[in-house]
Amino acid sequence: MNISLPSTANPFSTALDRILAEIAFNVQLPPSLHRKATDRYKAVRTFLEGTHAFEDQIEHFYPQGSMAIDATISNRGTEDEFDIDIVAQLGGRFRGMKPNDILDELFDALGGYQGLKVVRQTRCVTIYFADGMHLDITPALRQYQARERQSYIAHAKGPFSSPSDKFVPMNAFGFADWYLALTPTEYRVVEEFNRRWRTFEAANFRADADIDEVPDQTEFVVKNTATLALQLLKRYRNIIYADYAGRIPPSVMLSCFAGSVAQSGLTLSQMLIKLCRTIAREIRAASSRGQLLHVANPTYSDDVFTDRWPESPKQQIQFARHLDDLVAGLEAAQNMSAGELGDWLRETFGGRVVSAAADRLTKEATAVREGRHGFSQTGKIVLPSAAIAAPAILPAAAAPVPHTFYGDVRK
Repeated sequence: MNISLPSTANPFSTALDRILAEIAFNVQLPPSLHRKATDRYKAVRTFLEGTHAFEDQIEHFYPQGSMAIDATISNRGTEDEFDIDIVAQLGGRFRGMKPNDILDELFDALGGYQGLKVVRQTRCVTIYFADGMHLDITPALRQYQARERQSYIAHAKGPFSSPSDKFVPMNAFGFADWYLALTPTEYRVVEEFNRRWRTFEAANFRADADIDEVPDQTEFVVKNTATLALQLLKRYRNIIYADYAGRIPPSVMLSCFAGSVAQSGLTLSQMLIKLCRTIAREIRAASSRGQLLHVANPTYSDDVFTDRWPESPKQQIQFARHLDDLVAGLEAAQNMSAGELGDWLRETFGGRVVSAAADRLTKEATAVREGRHGFSQTGKIVLPSAAIAAPAILPAAAAPVPHTFYGDVRK
């Protein structure tokens, strides 16, 4: 069970930590979209169960990856596209079938779902919704007499069966439990991000519907600095690999490192630095042995998170250097001028999200100075403070850069 910690250390104690938290806020999956994603994958299950091929053949239908650990961020350099990863654990009719045939059956059943674009991938079938959300459904076969939901997933490039097709060991369910057990719930993070989502969604809900009610709150919540640091690192990865056409460091590998280094009492910047240094150190240790980085699921060693990345020593060392650059920037940021900080943040995390973060902090600081701040002054609120002048006066945003994101390890 996830450990809860009282509000002691302030993870947003500096101006840098506050702007980093705001950047993370701006790339996260909003609770309203979390609810929509949940509704959508439930609807897909219902649809599949109504088809001849999948009737009585879905044993479990559950989120995996970032969705399962509340670490989902926008999957491009924009702020409005999200990948939601779902596992469809299938029944006995699919046992004995080839990987390519299983994926074909899923694709055929979902083809034309609600008139949407549906694409067959190497390990999943993707439904593309009009609002930018992508639902990736991975078919799996349970390994009986093994740990709960320990499975094999189908790997087949298609369109025809080939000798390279295979079943890949997987236990996404066990990994999510492992991550959540190691990442403590830090009350200051929970309080602040609950408040920010509540006010953000209330404003947007009124604007869309012209009514005053606030939607019911979801159970989804950002719980700790380890997960915030993970989200920031994933965002940085997306930016630096925006124009790269190959595979990139997989999210599940980064999540594994974040779970392993999680520690309460650190500021957000300290947690992000610790995460980056740990990954870079492990990469260099593997390179010194003439090996590629090997990261496996802590709950199932046959489930290898680095099975398709890195592909070469050069590729992993390049990522270690990118991590070094992020650490150097974070350490230098405390002494940067507002203009220098703004330039570095935009280069590191993207112009649009940094500008949105700076704008929000500026408005809150102005509200505090003018006595228009509507929140409690009991000490439970962390970010709203007049001491955010440096991030608040970041220079105007540069034009947004188009980005392309090339997939999770499971695609």
